[in-house]
Order: sequence, then C-alpha cells, then structure tokens
Amino acid sequence: MSATALAVVQRSHTMAMRAESWLGGQLLTDDIPIADGSESRDRSLAVPEQITLTVPRRDKGYDWDPGTDPTHPLAAYGQILRIDYGVDIGSSGTEWINRGWFLITDSSTDGDTVTVSCAGLLTLIDEATLVSPFQPGASDTLASVVRALIEPALTVSFDGTLVDRAVPLGMQWDSDRLGAVTEVLGAWGAAERVTEDGYLMIEPVSDAGAAVLAISDDPDTGTVVRWQGSTTRDGAYNCVVAQGEDANGNQLQGVAYDSSATSPFQYGGNFNPLPVPYSYQSSLLTTVAQCRTAAAAQLALLRRQAYRKLAVTMVPHPGLVTGDILTVTGAGLTNARCAIEILSLPYSPGEMNLTVRVL
Repeated sequence: MSATALAVVQRSHTMAMRAESWLGGQLLTDDIPIADGSESRDRSLAVPEQITLTVPRRDKGYDWDPGTDPTHPLAAYGQILRIDYGVDIGSSGTEWINRGWFLITDSSTDGDTVTVSCAGLLTLIDEATLVSPFQPGASDTLASVVRALIEPALTVSFDGTLVDRAVPLGMQWDSDRLGAVTEVLGAWGAAERVTEDGYLMIEPVSDAGAAVLAISDDPDTGTVVRWQGSTTRDGAYNCVVAQGEDANGNQLQGVAYDSSATSPFQYGGNFNPLPVPYSYQSSLLTTVAQCRTAAAAQLALLRRQAYRKLAVTMVPHPGLVTGDILTVTGAGLTNARCAIEILSLPYSPGEMNLTVRVL
C-alpha cells in the first residue's frame, strides 16, 4: 500500500470491491459485481481463510447464477477468485489492495441474489487425501517431501533461513495429505501460509518482525472503537518435550521452556512452579538438536492459543492479514507488540474485528 492509502485507511474512508474469476489458468471475468461480503482468517484452522460474497443475479445483462454450467465464473468446479479491496485516495482515484486468491466451494441462488462461499487455497490439499500410502525415497529431504505432497496444486516457496535435511527411511503417511505436511513442518520448526500471490510459503515459526501498524484508542488520532480482553489456562503449557529416535533406535528428546520474563506462563513463575509439559513426538526427529528446534517451534505455536488476547473493533484496514505485528496502546497496554491471530474484514462499509495476541 502507498503512504497515502495507509493514511486514508486509518480513518473513515470510501471503499470498493472487485473480483476476477479464473479457471485452469484462464481468466473468465474481471468484473464480478460484489454487493456485499466478508472475509475471515483464523490461524488456528487448517484452512485459515473463509470468504462469503453476495452477488446480484442479474447485472448489466449478465446472469450470475451458475446453474449447472461448469465453466461459469461463479461455479464451484475449480474456479478461483482473486479479490481486491479498493480505497478512494482522492484525486489519484482508487488504490487496489490484493486480498489473495480463494477457491469457490459453493454457489447458491435465492431469488435475485447469488451467495458465493470461498476458502483458502489450502482447501486443495486438505480435500486431496492420499490414494495410496506415501513413502519418501532414500534421497528425499524435508523440502522435497513437502513439494511432492503439495505441487502442482500450489507452488511451494521456502524461506532461505530454513536448513533442509534428509528424511529418515521408513516414513509413511497413509491418507491425510495435509496432516503429513503439518508433521513435516512441525519437525522442521516451520509453518505454512498462502501468500496474496497464491504461493505456499514455508517459513520458520516466529513472532519476529517490525510492527506494520500502531493502533490506539486516542480520541483524536486513534483507530480503535472498543477493546475486549480475555485470558485462559486452557491449552497453556510452560514447556514442550519433543521426542524422536536416532538411526540405532535410541530414544531422543529436546525440551523448550517458556523462559520469557514477560510471559504469564513463564517456567518457574506464578502460572505453575512445576513443569506443565506438552508432548510432541515425530519419527522425523533423529538428533537432540532437531528435537530442541521442534520443541521451540511447538512452544511458539502453543502461545498462539493460550496467550493474552485482545478483541479489537476498528476502522477496516485492507492491508492487514493474520500474523502481522501491531503495536497496541489502550486497554492497559502501551506500545505493546501484538500479533493478529483472527480477523474479520467486511466487504461493504462496516467495522473490522481483530483478535490480537500480546507478545
């Protein structure tokens, strides 16, 4: 987003929506008339992105009811939508922000309205269970296994800081393709996300990075309408024990403790003076170092579930996605770093809702 658009979206603004429909790499239309809709993202789900669109059945002489036509732009036979959120930036016109690519999962017509449901592109992997057991070869690595399980449905891109390594012999996955990917990434200390360009990015589990936005409830310059906080012990642990096995059959383990001085679940702190462990086991872990890396990554993932969370209602910001880092001032916090875990973005004038985790 340009600096102008970034300034505009932090206050009331005029917005617009547009969507393209693609099938098999071919553009079907670039002018879907979106009357209403919403986008939700939740990092705790296997497929984080869910979209609902409302489209008039007839617009400019075209019938948007897909009926039984498998090549209709709104049919659910492999059609993928690219959705853009437009911001009016004054004399320069509308700046369009790409929200990503989404697979149509359902279209239904009721009277003069067509309702379209879409999901993130990981749906392609989630629904494609393995036809026969998948067994890596002797020369396979973590990266090659991920590619074999994912491509050609999605193109995989790897963060350059990940260190690839061989997969132990004897590994096998029977049916759950996405589950197999999740197991490989867990042992690698990595996580996946679909980028706005439709690639599957594999990167280390981390809450590092610069804040992309500062939000506050200042009456003059603030962006937040209201706050609502929550805390829970459910799913809270202060250490992770990751277990594996070396080539000789010896049991290995690595432990990661929540040692952050600012963590409410700090090991040895007030949460519980005793270890509250989460157990993680994988045959892909063949050294103590690998066990420790996996344990640290699992601890970071567990923090997303049980750490202090804050519900935020604010002016819609089309540049935000889950995983983005914000600084928050309000609700008892001052310039506190927070990560977006859940968001809901309206596709018509309304309020945006975030669930952020205090880091």
